[in-house]
Formats: sequence, structure tokens, C-alpha cells
Amino acid sequence: MLPRPGLRAALAFAAAFGTLATLSAPAAAFTDAEKAEMGPIIRDYLIKNPEVLQEAIAELEKRQAASEAKDRLQAVTQMKDLIFNSPRGVVVGNPKGDVTLVEFFDYNCGYCRKALTDIEQLIKADPKLKVVLREFPVLGQGSVEAAQVAVAVRMVAPDKYMAFHHALLSGRGQADRAKAIAAAKEVGIDTALIQKQATSPELNATLDESMKIAQALGLNGTPSFVVGNDVVIGAVGYDKLKDAVDQARKQATN
Repeated sequence: MLPRPGLRAALAFAAAFGTLATLSAPAAAFTDAEKAEMGPIIRDYLIKNPEVLQEAIAELEKRQAASEAKDRLQAVTQMKDLIFNSPRGVVVGNPKGDVTLVEFFDYNCGYCRKALTDIEQLIKADPKLKVVLREFPVLGQGSVEAAQVAVAVRMVAPDKYMAFHHALLSGRGQADRAKAIAAAKEVGIDTALIQKQATSPELNATLDESMKIAQALGLNGTPSFVVGNDVVIGAVGYDKLKDAVDQARKQATN
């Protein structure tokens, strides 16, 4: 017996993505012989109607994006205080701003260098914006070392963190402990104070906290941003970040 015509598109979609199990109720009504006949029919249908695959992929991506957005919104809601108010984040801009933008960055991320200009422009243009910087070293051991030095800078010379951040992120070559120490020295920080923090548990505790938040939000790259209830992935540019800030401000006043 051949599958009923009305199921052909559904079977093609399911088979193409290995999700025939999701149609368990209808599939259970087929005998083994009927199931054996499905393969050639599905193949023939897809060859004659390849646009079904494109439509299916588009729909799958749409559903995945919606699911990820829902999960991220839930995570932001549950971890709101940790994300926006943890003392382990470095605050620049207006500490009492009405909107907070959190950036997760890596000192070896080329796109983070581009985002630095956007962040500085946002701070200059919006006196009510609070920005929180979070070290999120995902690009190797050098990134971890640089981030650990950055945490030490926050601990011993918080007023010079932004100058250090700019110097290291804008520097040439691979960032690591040596480059980070050099950047700290360049902006007038006593590197002996940084060296004293080398074994402080706060270094890894800060990075672990960033990793915990990033995992909950489904972040796997840099730069990534959280503003209001939204998560923005990638170096999207000044205009899109400003739009996200404006939207968050509207949400806060409604």
C-alpha cells in the first residue's frame, strides 16, 4: 500500500532531516511493507520538488531561532541581576544609566576591536547609557592569560581599566599575559601590583562567572551583547546597537 498523498510532503520533510520519529502517530499506522515503500516515494518526491528542502530548511531555521530567542529571554530574566549588576563586570559610561548594555569580549577577537569603536561612540552619544564589560576568553590560552591580567587591572586600578582595555584590544599581534602586562605598564599601572594578584582566586572566579552566564545565554563567540531583554550576537555595528538600546529604553518605560 502506498502512503496517502496528503502525507507525502510531511514524509519528505521528516526523512530529509531524520525526524520521522516526530510523526510517530501516523507512522505507527503503517505496516513494515508500507514503510519499505516509502523510501523510493520520498526520494522521487524530493527529486521532483527540490524546493521542498529549501522551504523546510527555512522553516527549521525560523523555528530554531524562535526557540533560541525564547530560551535566551528566559535566561536573561532568571539571571538579570548577575548579568547587569555583578561587581565582577567593569562599568563604563553612566553607572546610574537607565539602560545597561553588557558586552562579552575576547582580547584576541578582531571583531571586538571593531566593536570597541561602536561602544565608545555609544557612550559619547548617550549620557544615560551604562556599559558593562565582561572578559569572555574563548580563543585560546593567550586570551585566558590576557583576561586574567584584565581582571587584576580591575582589582588594582579600576580607574585605568578602560585605558588598558583600549591599549590591549587595539594592539598588534596575539594578546597574552606578556602583551597584557605591557599594555598595563603603557597606561601607567604598577605592574608589581598586578603580579601580586597572579594567584588570586578572583581571576578565575570572574572568568567562570562570565562562562556561566554565556552558557545560559547560548553564547559561543565574541563580541556578544545583552541589552534589555535582547541578546545581540556579533559585531553588528553602531546603528544596530543603538537601535537595541533605544528599544530597551522603550521597553523600560512601558
